[in-house]
Amino acid sequence: MQRKWFQYWFNSPYYHILYSQRNDEEAEFLIDNLTAYLKPALHSRILDIACGRGRHAVYLNKKGFDVTGIDLSEQSIKYARQFEQKHLHFFVHDMRKLGYINYYDIAMNLFTSFGYFETEKEHVNALKSFRKSIKDDGTLVLDYFNTQKILKNLTQRETKTIEGIEFDIHKFVSEGKIIKHINFEHKSKHFAFEERVQAFTLEDFQRMCEKSGLSITATFGSYNLDPYDVIKSERLILICKKV
Repeated sequence: MQRKWFQYWFNSPYYHILYSQRNDEEAEFLIDNLTAYLKPALHSRILDIACGRGRHAVYLNKKGFDVTGIDLSEQSIKYARQFEQKHLHFFVHDMRKLGYINYYDIAMNLFTSFGYFETEKEHVNALKSFRKSIKDDGTLVLDYFNTQKILKNLTQRETKTIEGIEFDIHKFVSEGKIIKHINFEHKSKHFAFEERVQAFTLEDFQRMCEKSGLSITATFGSYNLDPYDVIKSERLILICKKV
């Protein structure tokens, strides 16, 4: 089976260089606000879906929760495992495939770690897996970018120089996806990667959640958990429950 763009890009060291500005402070701010809102009991079981190198999972664990992080990137999980201890574990795992059933109090999918697949059916299957992983009274938190704001303010071309590497970035919209082409030279070699993320709206998520047996109980538009505004908000954060 052919490897997908996210299997190449997220496993590359250059992905972490380009997005090195994503800091722990931002992750901790979101987790502080989410846990204050959700009020999970100490030692609650939390699943961090598409956890990357584990910045959210590590902080959740520091706050006293039993945390499992999963990600498709072998390199990210290899990095995250240095933080493992009794109540913090990391596994290489595809979000579309079921792990534990009725096990977690909360499942989180943060920082637009969704929308990567080709078909709506694959995304619905992923949501069904998220749903099955949480207890009957459990909660799913899904944090996506606000597609409408992204589309309105799309910068077609930009160049970023980070750690001496000049990343040439071209963004455009095609077939309902926000696509980013990333080209650069390093050590006399040319590299080309891409990101392809579905331009999902709140209405799309409402439809997919309904198909998945989930109900959206609250929406927020920022990591400060401000109300969601389709024009102004930076994020689309969904709080979901089993139907």
